[in-house]
Amino acid sequence: MSSIKGPSSAQFDGSSLRIAIVHARWNKTVIESLVAGTINKLKACGVKDSNIIVQSVPGSFELPFACSKVIAGSHVQAATSSGDLLGLNFGGSSASLPPNKEPSAPTPTLADMPNAPFDAVVAIGVLIKGSTMHFEYICDSVSHALMRIQIDTGVPVIFGVLTALTEDQALDRAGLGRGAEKGHNHGEDWGLAAVEMGTQSKRWAEGKFL
Repeated sequence: MSSIKGPSSAQFDGSSLRIAIVHARWNKTVIESLVAGTINKLKACGVKDSNIIVQSVPGSFELPFACSKVIAGSHVQAATSSGDLLGLNFGGSSASLPPNKEPSAPTPTLADMPNAPFDAVVAIGVLIKGSTMHFEYICDSVSHALMRIQIDTGVPVIFGVLTALTEDQALDRAGLGRGAEKGHNHGEDWGLAAVEMGTQSKRWAEGKFL
């Protein structure tokens, strides 16, 4: 029997959206699979490579702070059309010049710079219960903080924090299960949710309701 879990399917065009992914690095193997699943689904929905920004923090407890700063930084960036604000790398790259090499005249890049803040943020973390209360405290505080950020900023924050009781549960939810059934990569669901909420939020802000 197929699972009844998950939202019904709906198609949304993400080609005009800017999406940020902020992920923890704790439980790296699971995190990497979830981030990849999210990015793949964003691209499948039409989100451009240049409009997908990925940032990392040490653990899940740092996710709310990072999401808040990334949202604020994207507003500053959109207003000034300048890159690499607040230490964030919003597309493009910089390379050190060879010794004694004079820098060339800067090339105008204004047309390539984003002119809008992020439409949604996906916060990805993996928490696995241990032998102390650490798990419960982090789950509760991170959940409430991420909810508060999206309410306060008006930018959808997708809750991509696995709260697993065992390692096997976390692996299954990243599509890395140890058994014959590898499980489902929940990052795909978070990518879809980001595109839907980013699209809907923009429409609602314009007073448009279907």
